[in-house]
Amino acid sequence: MDNIKINGIKTYAYHGVLEAERILGQFFITDVVMYLDLSAASKTDKLTETVHYGEAYQMIEQIVKGESVDLIEHLAEKVSTALFDQYDKIIKTEVTITKTNPPIEGNYDNVSITLNRKRED
Repeated sequence: MDNIKINGIKTYAYHGVLEAERILGQFFITDVVMYLDLSAASKTDKLTETVHYGEAYQMIEQIVKGESVDLIEHLAEKVSTALFDQYDKIIKTEVTITKTNPPIEGNYDNVSITLNRKRED
């Protein structure tokens, strides 16, 4: 299946279960894959036959910058739902949210979750 990827959306936001996370904030990295049929767009060269990834980027960034949530799982669900609501051409989404500095002691690069969602008919 064809797809459009938006990788590495780096946003400073205030999500997390701990109060300190909501006060201090941290960077979140969002990666999105939108699965859709791009055959018409590839043949016609018309933006109306695809997803405007510039607009999608703006929407995703606003969601991540928006209202604080406890869980990055919930944040990823909000992104996926918004993409389905905005673009009827999207069949499936894969949304990864990476928390760059979670409050976990130890040696690691980051923590991330990935949600895979399919449009419900």
